[in-house]
Amino acid sequence: MIPHIDNNKNSRTCSLSLQICFVVFVYFTSSNCIAVNAEKLCSYQTYEWNTNDKKAIHYQLINKKYKELTADEVDAFTGCSVCEQDQRLINIPTVKPFKVCYIIAPLLYEIITELVNRGQVLNSITGYRVGRTRGDIDEKGNRTKFSNHSYGIAIDVNAAVNGLYDNCLSFNSNCRLIRGGRWVPGKSGSLTKDSETVHALESMGLKWGGVMPGKQKDFMHFSPTGY
Repeated sequence: MIPHIDNNKNSRTCSLSLQICFVVFVYFTSSNCIAVNAEKLCSYQTYEWNTNDKKAIHYQLINKKYKELTADEVDAFTGCSVCEQDQRLINIPTVKPFKVCYIIAPLLYEIITELVNRGQVLNSITGYRVGRTRGDIDEKGNRTKFSNHSYGIAIDVNAAVNGLYDNCLSFNSNCRLIRGGRWVPGKSGSLTKDSETVHALESMGLKWGGVMPGKQKDFMHFSPTGY
């Protein structure tokens, strides 16, 4: 039931947009797999982001059965979960291996491989990492919701030259860099709305964080929501 990543066959099972792939995969796999794997062990390492101290706290290892997963441990749109067992390793020459959810792995493998073959600069890609880094803040200043990275449905590309900024309704000198490296359009590996890498990832249904509304601009980030 879990698709194997194969450049000749399975990597082309999602030649439609990512949204259509999600519907197809989720319809045919999620409900059945949850039933079949109800007793299967789910494990993951996670943390909470404290907005007061601006650091990760409460690191912990979670082990539970799939049938015990709560609603927030499964992405409602894709069916991907925070479980390590749902993640697949993407291994492409010149790019450090990274993990994403098995549902998007075949299509993403195909697109990243094509971008590398076309000479696009992809120095680093980060995918699956579990942490409560978004959503409401509790009384202790901790974020309470999992990020899209937690489900393996988001990637960060070339973070060293595509930083995350806040105080940034539109990009200007007042924007404050809070993670990654300084964004300089035109620099090798930097991304803009006209970049081939951005267009390719958008074609599979991922949105780029560099143009999302709000006070943050996340030039490295891609996910189904852009956040």
